[in-house]
Amino acid sequence: MSGQSITDRITAAQHSVTGSAVSKTVCKATTHEIMGPKKKHLDYLIQCTNEMNVNIPQLADTLFERTTNNSWVVVFKSLIATHHLMVYGNERFIQYLASRNTLFNLSNFLDKSGLQGYDMSTFIRRYSRYLNEKAVSYRQVAFDFTKVKRGADGVMRTMNTEKLLKTVPIIQNQMDALLDFNVNANELTNGVINAAFMLLFKDSIRLFAAYNEGIINLLEKYFDMKKNQCKDGLDIYKKFLTRMTRISEFLKVAEQVGIDRGDIPDLSQAPSSLLDALEQHLASLEGKKIKDSTAASRATTLSNAVSSLASTGLSLTRVDEREKQAALEEEQTRLKALKIFHETATFDIPVTVEGHINQKEQRLKELAKKPHTSNTTAGSPVSSSVGNINTIAATDIFATPSSLNSNSKLPNDLLDMQPTFQSSVHSLSTAPQVAGTWGAHHQNERSIKGTVTIHSCAKTTY
Repeated sequence: MSGQSITDRITAAQHSVTGSAVSKTVCKATTHEIMGPKKKHLDYLIQCTNEMNVNIPQLADTLFERTTNNSWVVVFKSLIATHHLMVYGNERFIQYLASRNTLFNLSNFLDKSGLQGYDMSTFIRRYSRYLNEKAVSYRQVAFDFTKVKRGADGVMRTMNTEKLLKTVPIIQNQMDALLDFNVNANELTNGVINAAFMLLFKDSIRLFAAYNEGIINLLEKYFDMKKNQCKDGLDIYKKFLTRMTRISEFLKVAEQVGIDRGDIPDLSQAPSSLLDALEQHLASLEGKKIKDSTAASRATTLSNAVSSLASTGLSLTRVDEREKQAALEEEQTRLKALKIFHETATFDIPVTVEGHINQKEQRLKELAKKPHTSNTTAGSPVSSSVGNINTIAATDIFATPSSLNSNSKLPNDLLDMQPTFQSSVHSLSTAPQVAGTWGAHHQNERSIKGTVTIHSCAKTTY
């Protein structure tokens, strides 16, 4: 049984009447059911972001409107849907979010409807802050840190010193907002917060990978920097060590809730001697007395540190590649299932109501131009098959059941809107049933605005 509330059904029906498929899907993805948004609804919204005729601001505003709901379930699922589109949707979506002055104003959100509402409201406030910070980061650097090219020739590894010292703190702010979600394994008690945690977990891996590469680039340039740059670089590195400890704790929670160990990267700490070397170099630039250290020992320490961080980077990359491979395999499975489906004799043909009416009008014109003869009979969902008949008398297709001639036969072609199927002939006993079905069909067409799916199948008897 569906867990949708009456309000969910009424809201979806209102959007059905107005013909807004996007708004209707947003409502269905953010119902009061205590479960994560359904994949089919998220996939549809992702596809919408890739369609040039879809209004991205309208889509985003519909999601923002859902966050004004009083229910923690609806608000949380709206944030999840927005996060999902920021990660997997077209870049136009996150570009629009980044262009807005304000996004989610949920710092005071509180659902007082129950104890669970109080608990989840805390995580909603933290989650909305992270999404705001993610959009702000995109506005500042014009790219998403979780999607940048990585490796020796990646964005963060090839960035010059001045730009690097401005960019790494932006990553730190986004990483802080993510880690501030601060959830324990025993607090992941329902499908909604679990869905949010999975998105945060995937973001944490990709974001820390970019952060890690920025630090590697910083260390490689550190001993060639000016004094003020070294001071900023040392401060950035100290904060990095703190965040590495926090990300390790975050990944432990992921392991405790059952995420596969192979999907969790191994983080390698840089040797503590590196911090000493960095501090001594800055002290020497400031004219302070320091312990004598040779260039060879300093180079060895730096090399060991870079090697440790590079090992962490490889581990993060392997996890990311594994996820991409799993996504490709899932897509191939879906394509294979779709191919098998089309090889069967069952067809699902989506058409609009207007297109369906045009098909019928065209079919009626074809029937009016030539007499109908058939030596075969076909089964129909609305009547039983009869024996072979060579001729068929003309019939008024719009006649009521009571006005049909007792000796007339009604061709099934008038009901079959797919000309590729064989025609069928029905006996007098089925004519009233067919006519009634025809009338009901037109009645449904007048009341439905949107899209419908017509399921047809035919069987030919020789």
